[in-house]
Amino acid sequence: MSIAAVSPADAQRSRVGRWLREPLLHFLLAGGVLFAVYGALNPQISAPSPANQIRLTRDDLRQMAVLWAGKWQRPPTPTEMNSLIENRIREEILYRESLALGLDQGDTIVRRRLAQKMEFLAEDSAAIRDPSAAELQAWFEQNRERFALPGRISFRHLYFSPDQRGQGARAAAGAALAKLVDQPADSPLAERLGDRFMFEDHYAERSPEQVAGVFGAAFAQSLSALKAGAWQGPVESGLGWHLLFIDSLTPGRLPILEEIEADVRAEWINAQRADAKRQSFAAMRARYEVVLPPPDAAVAPAAATAPTSNAR
Repeated sequence: MSIAAVSPADAQRSRVGRWLREPLLHFLLAGGVLFAVYGALNPQISAPSPANQIRLTRDDLRQMAVLWAGKWQRPPTPTEMNSLIENRIREEILYRESLALGLDQGDTIVRRRLAQKMEFLAEDSAAIRDPSAAELQAWFEQNRERFALPGRISFRHLYFSPDQRGQGARAAAGAALAKLVDQPADSPLAERLGDRFMFEDHYAERSPEQVAGVFGAAFAQSLSALKAGAWQGPVESGLGWHLLFIDSLTPGRLPILEEIEADVRAEWINAQRADAKRQSFAAMRARYEVVLPPPDAAVAPAAATAPTSNAR
């Protein structure tokens, strides 16, 4: 019995025929056709890219509700909450679109606002610790003059008006002083000798700056040369002439740390925060190179007096 030889081409055609008759292949082809037809009849909207998504978290919604409650003293209604959400979405969309158009470029107000926020960020990032007792004492000794307590003065005065008495206002004050020798501050006679004053007749526990604000700096400075317990003068102010009765005069002094420790601690923290801001900006500044144009001929003389300004 002889066996016929099968060529490779015939064998390959036989395998292809078996695959074409395979039920699994028929099932896959039918499924693909059905999927294609369904996709053509039901087009799907493509999902937005993450860059175009506006995602609000529960914390965002909670923050909006808290801000509303803080302003109106009640929680927002569902309608009001929906309005807040829509306003937030509108703001975000307009913000992103303005960035896409480059509207933030070249705007002085935007630049200043961003620079201000960066300063706040640098300040917040600087964690300032409380000073130790030794640090606070050392810093206070170096800056004690900043905490000097000004002198305080309490006084009464009689006013002699140049508007009413003209050039004779000073002489009238001198004549009144002669009548007030050994008289107390509240003497009834004193009330009849002076003119009506537009402000107060008695000032209690005022600092030199406060006195200068009413009568002028020269008047305030002259009070330190007077003594308490008697009528004195005449002393000129920016308003006219005065006789003065000093009730009490407390000179300025430098306090000890224990008296003003809370104030000193607050100033120390402010100084540390300012120093941290300077260091933070110096670190940012070091990452940039500043190139300035050469000075114009019109400003060349001024530039010659400050040769380092262009290099900076």
